[in-house]
Amino acid sequence: MNEPVSNLQQAFESGRFVFTGEIGPPKGINVEPCLQEAKKYLKATVAAVNVTDGQTAVMRIGSIAVSKMLLDRGIEPIFQMTCRDRNRIALQMDLLSAGSLGIKNVLALTGDHVAMGDHPEAKPVFDLDSVGLLQAMVKLESGTDFGKDMKGNPNQLDGIPKFFKGCCVTPCADEVEPQIIKLEKKVEAGAQFVQTQAVYDPGAFEEFMRRIEHLKVPVMVGIVMLKNAGMAKYMNRCVPGVRVPDEFIQRLSDVAKEDRQKVSIEICGELIRKMKHCCQGAHLMTLGWDHCVPEIIKAAT
Repeated sequence: MNEPVSNLQQAFESGRFVFTGEIGPPKGINVEPCLQEAKKYLKATVAAVNVTDGQTAVMRIGSIAVSKMLLDRGIEPIFQMTCRDRNRIALQMDLLSAGSLGIKNVLALTGDHVAMGDHPEAKPVFDLDSVGLLQAMVKLESGTDFGKDMKGNPNQLDGIPKFFKGCCVTPCADEVEPQIIKLEKKVEAGAQFVQTQAVYDPGAFEEFMRRIEHLKVPVMVGIVMLKNAGMAKYMNRCVPGVRVPDEFIQRLSDVAKEDRQKVSIEICGELIRKMKHCCQGAHLMTLGWDHCVPEIIKAAT
């Protein structure tokens, strides 16, 4: 008997343009505020919600716990998994835990280096990278009555998980060829959908999509809200593969502070409208402005 697929997978298979959102778990156990935001602004508007996993290498409550809390509230999570902090034993344990909790969508990430975070003295693990993590998921899913672990030992798993497996790519990197090669490896390893890093150049994105047509996987363009001109300039200086056009920086500079959010929503909508013809969805990263998601989706149509 086949396991029911996730709502996200069904949304892609339906052929409609898919929106997903994202929340960052708090540093602490007071999860209710972000859960309430997700319930109020994301539940009825997006197909699924990404739960970041120690984003920027900052210690927070775990992604798996918040993913389960979303699931309990009728919101489908995308469980982000980074390889930075766990070896292959721990990664497989968390995958089995996620499967047992009913979490179906998993986004495989290598993860930011610990030097970026609040515990720079921590030892990074990186036993696997995102390709290895995807391969681990496929291995756990293999078998009939009993599955296999990464070692391939038969009859090791009493109950087999089934995941809708995702990965990331940076389509506007200065050197895009390595990104394409790595994406090809991820799809070969088992990736079934793709989320991109932030994109502000529709022309470069369209060219990237043309070059990966042979991969035949749904791609969601990443849209990060620009809260002000200073943030846009910071991204240009410090975020590899991201280039915010001067036009957007000027628009955010010229507007009054109370109108910046409105302009940011307009920019997001414009970007999605220009790129939706060549991709299958948009991943909205609102950085705490979850209340803007309904307006972004409206502006994008």
